[in-house]
Amino acid sequence: MVTRILLTGLVIAALMAGVKDGRVLKVGGLTGSCAVVQTRGDGTQLEACKAGKLEGLPSLSRQGCSTMGQFSGREYWKCPAPISP
Repeated sequence: MVTRILLTGLVIAALMAGVKDGRVLKVGGLTGSCAVVQTRGDGTQLEACKAGKLEGLPSLSRQGCSTMGQFSGREYWKCPAPISP
């Protein structure tokens, strides 16, 4: 009986940690996400974003990116070259 309670507590704690980290929501498709699909010669990147079930398409405008439109359920963004240290 005690082992069941401890095991249930461990599963709940792991799930809470995953939700706080955001991985569980992202893997479940509940939040939107973006991925780099192309890096051009000048360092600019093309990113494709897909919408999540709980929220819409992510906006990359705060990172200095400009939208290039939507195609087959994804929104494409042109982003400036990342600054390397």
